[in-house]
Amino acid sequence: MIINYTEYNEMLDMEVLERIIMLHTSVFGKSDDLAGRMKEKPKLRIDIALDDQKVVGYKIGYALNREQFYSWLGGVDAEYRNQGIASTLMVQQHRHIKESGYKAVQTHTKNKWRQMLLLNIKNGFDIIGTYTDNEGEPKIILEKKL
Repeated sequence: MIINYTEYNEMLDMEVLERIIMLHTSVFGKSDDLAGRMKEKPKLRIDIALDDQKVVGYKIGYALNREQFYSWLGGVDAEYRNQGIASTLMVQQHRHIKESGYKAVQTHTKNKWRQMLLLNIKNGFDIIGTYTDNEGEPKIILEKKL
């Protein structure tokens, strides 16, 4: 198995977008109009991991402002986890945003997604705050200086 990585700095064609939405739904249990929400984001960045034509991982982010980038959503197919795919997608995203002049990357996660929380901390993120989301769940705010 060879995983190929690709990136996009604009909205995707429908075929690739549908494959990301399928993976997103399998990871999070719902799609939440992902395509519509992506269209609204400034300076959208999408990093994808592919096994042949199958999307097995993705990382989506966008500009918060000129100096901060928000790493918004990501996931890896359950059958492909623990193979470094999420780490590679993160490295690829961070390399791009640093080269684009951003000074920091921020993300939010939940305690129940411990693998993502630990991956962020291992990769230099600091916990800078918490809040309760619309569903009443606590969220953790993390930031990494680039």
